[in-house]
Amino acid sequence: MCIAAFEAAMHIRTLLLTSLSVLALASGAVAQDHGDEPQEVIITGNGYRVTKDAMTSHVDVVTRTELDQKPAQGLGDALAYMPGVRSSSFAPGASRPVIRGLDTYRVLVLNNGLGAVDVSALSPDHAVGSDPLEAKRIEILRGPSALAYGGNAIGGVINVIDDRIPTSPASDGVDGRVTAQLSSVDDGKQLGASAKAGKGPLVFAFDLSHRKTEDYDTPVGPESRYLTDSEGEAPDTGEVQTNSASELTTWGAGASWIGDFGFAGLAIKQTEMAYGVPGHSHEGEDAEGPVTIGLDQTRYDVRSEFNLSLAGFNRLTADAGHTDYEHTEFEGGEAGTRFVSGGSEYRVALIRDEANGLSGVIGVAGLERDFEAFGDEAFLPSTQSRQTGIFTKYRYDKDVWGLEGGVRFDRTALSAAGFDRDFNTMSGSVGGFYRPSDHAFAGISLTRSERAPSDVELLAEGPHAGTGQFVVGDAGFDTEVGQSLELTGHITVDRHNRFAIDGHLYASRFDNFIDLRPTGDEADGLPVFQYVQTDADLWGFELEASAGLFGWKGQAVRLEASYDFVRGDTDLGPIARIPPSAVSARLTSEGGGWASHLEVRSVADRTTRLAELELPTQGYVMVNLFSSYRFASGVTVFGEVRNLGDAEIREATSATKDLVVAPGRNVRMGLAWSF
Repeated sequence: MCIAAFEAAMHIRTLLLTSLSVLALASGAVAQDHGDEPQEVIITGNGYRVTKDAMTSHVDVVTRTELDQKPAQGLGDALAYMPGVRSSSFAPGASRPVIRGLDTYRVLVLNNGLGAVDVSALSPDHAVGSDPLEAKRIEILRGPSALAYGGNAIGGVINVIDDRIPTSPASDGVDGRVTAQLSSVDDGKQLGASAKAGKGPLVFAFDLSHRKTEDYDTPVGPESRYLTDSEGEAPDTGEVQTNSASELTTWGAGASWIGDFGFAGLAIKQTEMAYGVPGHSHEGEDAEGPVTIGLDQTRYDVRSEFNLSLAGFNRLTADAGHTDYEHTEFEGGEAGTRFVSGGSEYRVALIRDEANGLSGVIGVAGLERDFEAFGDEAFLPSTQSRQTGIFTKYRYDKDVWGLEGGVRFDRTALSAAGFDRDFNTMSGSVGGFYRPSDHAFAGISLTRSERAPSDVELLAEGPHAGTGQFVVGDAGFDTEVGQSLELTGHITVDRHNRFAIDGHLYASRFDNFIDLRPTGDEADGLPVFQYVQTDADLWGFELEASAGLFGWKGQAVRLEASYDFVRGDTDLGPIARIPPSAVSARLTSEGGGWASHLEVRSVADRTTRLAELELPTQGYVMVNLFSSYRFASGVTVFGEVRNLGDAEIREATSATKDLVVAPGRNVRMGLAWSF
């Protein structure tokens, strides 16, 4: 705690000095303020409806308006600045969310509550099959709020929610949006459009998006000084991150029948993506040329919700999806390793929305997935995964106090040539809260999550140049069990939200924690990394605060700040790529159609508590200046100078941080039209 407090003090000092120096300028700009937005309702985390500020664990929501105005980037990078969330940042085309220091098979990425069935968890150079541009909103669930999704949500859930299957009629018969933006640092272009038509009962929807970027400019050479110094090389003086270009195209269409009974609909989505993998072959350049990845995914979904009155339940939801996914790694234009994943998932739940203080859900979920890999880097054999789970969760709310609890049981079967194992897992949570007034809330929750080992953790054996490792699994692994305690609290000083603070303190203990560790050996010219089981501890906290400062020429000026910290250790030493602490401040104002913000983010060094073979990471201070104006026609135009100081930014959570540096100063312009 002393180290964390010291780091926090140093960050806050830096932030205050920076904020004071720009306060005069920022007060003249207009910035975005979300204080007057209606309170979000979280549906997917529990099934039944609970407001965000009544959750006993940390839950965040990113709205459509925020997503429209974010930089064109992958899912992990789009969420990386939220408290407790970072990105794997392997490459511009491949970024997966990291939640509280946990990633890959401990963080689920969902589409409307169902799995993406991609291979992004298999390796950090594999892209996520969902893009922020297609989302209506994104929910980030942690702790017991993710319980209904089983042990693979032991770290958390990212749920990308779209409106491809309409759940309500279109306003005035037709509604939709168009977004576009340009960026200077990578000559980037992005265009998105979606529309919904029909007042009911039959409603149609479609969406289309396209993004293209070139190799981006860098503030320093892509290779870090820590890497060049360790290898006795001269500092990298490059100004471009070569092989960082990407191109993404998605389209989708759906239809629903909507009536007093509820709704039922179906949809299809097609995703095509190509992106470079910079730094793929640092040791000895690949003679066949740079490595690029081509992704092709087709997804079919069915969603439905029926209003009913059955044994206290008032809704029945039934959803299913099927995905065909293919991912090919090209070496200088020649097809190399190919990954193919196909699978189906379903989820059926009876839901009781709050009545007489009691809410609840009971349901069943299942998935089937077939995976195949071909080529020189096929370090995992063809596998089949089958899982069936049942779950229930209830909440009793007596206004001043309340209780909640839930449990989920899963049976997971994994098979491959010469291998066949079943795992039975149980996850559960219990919690309570105290709410003395509308302005104060305190909650506590205890969670036990059990996760079956993944196919790669059990069966991997072979070279993986994407991470520069020869990876070896262990077919004898037991299930991974984590126990977590979380304390949460919200305080709003007055009804005008003059000052508000939100805090979350958590601690987790893992038995049979699966970790990837170097053995000191070499195979195929690569260092051997072996999956092992050990015990692990993680703890940390997240703080958010906001205050209304003053009014200025029709503008409401506010200050928002956040801080997060996490530490992770195992019996074998520190967990690799744990995020360093970060503090952010945003000076905002809003009024008269204008909305802008001045944002300063300071991320600490990671120079101690490093895993074996992990190099240090230099901290950074990033400054962004954003402004937008909304016309009465529904068109919003915006502009941003991102990384104003052209800072060198390397994320400690990235496996390629010493070969890939974040883009330099970037000027963005764009528009969003809602109709």
